[in-house]
Amino acid sequence: MSSSVSFPRPLEWWSWQRWRPVVPGALLCLALASLTLMLSRLPWLQAHGVSALTLAIVLGMAVGHSGYGRVAGLAERGVQFSRQTLLRLGIVLYGLKLTVQDIGQMGMAGVVTDALVLTSTLLLGAWAGRRWFGLERNQAVLIGAGSAICGAAAVMAAAPVLKAKQSQVAPAIATVVLFGTLAMFVYPWLYHWNLSLGWIPGGDRGFGLYTGATVHEVAQVVVAGRGMSPEAADAAVMAKMVRVMMLAPCLLGLSAWMARREAGARARDRDHDSDRALRRPRASGTPAAPRRGAITIPWFAFAFIGMVLLNSWWTLPTALSAELADFDLLLLAMAMVALGLGTQWSAIQRSGAQPLWLALLLAAWLVLGGGAIHVGVAHLAHLWA
Repeated sequence: MSSSVSFPRPLEWWSWQRWRPVVPGALLCLALASLTLMLSRLPWLQAHGVSALTLAIVLGMAVGHSGYGRVAGLAERGVQFSRQTLLRLGIVLYGLKLTVQDIGQMGMAGVVTDALVLTSTLLLGAWAGRRWFGLERNQAVLIGAGSAICGAAAVMAAAPVLKAKQSQVAPAIATVVLFGTLAMFVYPWLYHWNLSLGWIPGGDRGFGLYTGATVHEVAQVVVAGRGMSPEAADAAVMAKMVRVMMLAPCLLGLSAWMARREAGARARDRDHDSDRALRRPRASGTPAAPRRGAITIPWFAFAFIGMVLLNSWWTLPTALSAELADFDLLLLAMAMVALGLGTQWSAIQRSGAQPLWLALLLAAWLVLGGGAIHVGVAHLAHLWA
């Protein structure tokens, strides 16, 4: 039996009938995202490290709990488009902020520290979320990804790969944002404490690398760095950018893991069915070939890597680079607004306190375990030098 895949014709793709249901919700997300971008420029919000994306989630949730229910039927298609398609496009364009040269500036020890902190946090989140807090697997992995990589953006990027429900995504983002915000105030205090104790080696640069490897979001790293020295702040941002670059391989790994899980579930179903029909003859007389799990490839992850390579080897004009950065921030803000619009406190309350406890555990691991990893890698690098 042959199967064919049909693609929409060009005229159908660009037809007004196809996009008309998307327009109302997309315009609503655009309006709210534009408002958050203007508000995020207020000096008080900038001084307290409130990023535009965090503000977009909060505003989306506020509107979602007020009058959005009256227009949800009209706007839902556009809100879903913003939450999925525009988010992926925003992640792709985010690659233009990174370069391969960032890795060289950090050194191998910094890259190894980033990789070990990321991997250990993600695995701890998936394991402890299930074993200790009884969370659904997808929700535990989402909280782990947000803590391990780059906060809310990582949660949103991993959600379509895991095929997570929105009721799993919302608590993950809320808890990651909470503890990432607290980190902005804790790390400058730890920096000044470390000046006298010297537990984190490498001076200001070493503590900056530790900060970038363990604080959740880029904006939070920038704010935390302001409470340190310029050298520590620069090293922190550099380490954080390299950590963000690891988002793409993590998405590929999650996709392969999901395919293996689904293949295992199908195998168990086949075994169960075979037990029920043990003595039942097969109609065709030939055994059915086992179906292998197909990896859901997150193509936007490859596009993200492509943007990083492009930005590494071809310098964009300054004006164009600034415009693309603003456009990318707008797309991500629209995606965060869309998430907030679909987030209901009742869903968060139904999830219980377990996501909060898991996020707290991971935040503590980032501070303590991340510090231990940084010290260990620095010690080994010194021995091999």
